[in-house]
Amino acid sequence: MVNNDDFRKAIDLINQSSSILLTSHTKPDGDACGCLVAMADVLAALGKKTQLLLLSSLPQWYEFLFTEKVPILGQDVDIQQMTEGKLGEFDLIMIVDTNSLSQLPKFDQYLKKADNPILVIDHHETGDGLACPERGRGGSIQLIDSTAAATGLIIFDFLKYANWQITEKIAQALFVAIASDTGWFQFPNTDSRVFASCAGLVEAGVNVTEIYHKLFQNLSPQRLKLTAAMLNTLELHLDGRFATQYLLQRDFEQTGATYEDTENLINECKRVSSVEVAALFIQLKDGRIRCSLRSSGEVDVCKIAERFGGGGHKQAAGTYLPAPVENAKQLILDAVSKQFTVI
Repeated sequence: MVNNDDFRKAIDLINQSSSILLTSHTKPDGDACGCLVAMADVLAALGKKTQLLLLSSLPQWYEFLFTEKVPILGQDVDIQQMTEGKLGEFDLIMIVDTNSLSQLPKFDQYLKKADNPILVIDHHETGDGLACPERGRGGSIQLIDSTAAATGLIIFDFLKYANWQITEKIAQALFVAIASDTGWFQFPNTDSRVFASCAGLVEAGVNVTEIYHKLFQNLSPQRLKLTAAMLNTLELHLDGRFATQYLLQRDFEQTGATYEDTENLINECKRVSSVEVAALFIQLKDGRIRCSLRSSGEVDVCKIAERFGGGGHKQAAGTYLPAPVENAKQLILDAVSKQFTVI
């Protein structure tokens, strides 16, 4: 867990700042969205001028968390405009739910030009030390806890330590963060800390039934059609222990779905009893193949992702691979086979 000294330093850094830029990784998931909303509300209550920025479009089922439209880098503003101050002048950059430059496409260019201190709050095992003193940014702080099931847990502990009010809206955002990154409390990372924290959030006013409906019973017909297209590509390997699925650009065109609709689709094949490792390959518009990996056994998919420049956790990771999709599938199949061999 994050020690109190680091919490204290982060509080001091925030107190010394008046204008804060707040962002997270591309393809924001529930943990990222929940943390963004929670911290934005906390900072607003502290009287800070806060600007949210998304690095890619927001999934439709997380829109209920946000009270107003958040600008998207590359759509509403570009790096040059940011450098020129279109979004404002900032004395602190806050990044939640990632510590990796590969997860900050285009925004990494802004980071290189800006000299602001950075506050990183993250729970991933892999990272680039964006807020390390060695990077030459005076006053930068990182709150990193790889034992936390979600970044939302770190922020919950941070707010409690700082004695900052956790309103019903903040509690809802943090509950979404924690629930989504634990697969609604199904993943192996669901521990007593998760339940204890969520109990506190429920006491703060979270309506669990309402959130579940908004997250899991509010899907678009396009996403459902995309799910069907993906399931048609399901293949089982290694005696059924490894499952692969893929989506090509034509699947998005035929279904009308978007890239944001792919979140958590990888978990569908884990309904098969024999599956211990799952991979979902998604063909991107630029030709690359995005590979998401999940493990429910002893296979460390983070190590596999790291071999190809990616990262994540032991049981949830991702990376980018060269096309075509069959080539990407073979690369991961070979890597998974080796892991099964040494277990």
